[in-house]
Amino acid sequence: MAMAMGGGKSGPTADINVTPMIDVLLVLIIIFMVISPRTPLGLEAQVPQPPPPNQQQQKQLDRTIIVSVKAPQGGGKPILKINQEDATWENLQDQLQKIFAGRQEKVMFVKGDESLNFSDVAQVIDIAHAAGVDKVGLITAKIEQGG
Repeated sequence: MAMAMGGGKSGPTADINVTPMIDVLLVLIIIFMVISPRTPLGLEAQVPQPPPPNQQQQKQLDRTIIVSVKAPQGGGKPILKINQEDATWENLQDQLQKIFAGRQEKVMFVKGDESLNFSDVAQVIDIAHAAGVDKVGLITAKIEQGG
């Protein structure tokens, strides 16, 4: 009977104190939250949004620079055009530098065929950044059709 009431000689009990472990866990969680990167790394790209259906499109073709990358008919390097004017891979950077030399807003769009590898489009984006273009947007077939 004496044992049931806790008055007997049961000896010391070994209970684990979990409070210090929880404190260490909370400190580690806070450290990992502070260390983790908040911004994703990679190429910065802007996708133009289609205008609302009831708004008239503004005519800014003289200010907008679109580099088209088209798949060649018989294979080889893709064909480049800057606003419907032919360009080559060798002189693309020079042409873009001349176009953007006097502009404050250095924004360009790249329009690529669906059959192209993304590496060709990425190479055009890389050349554009080397030419001093600040922001490069991507135009897809869906955006071009207004949808």
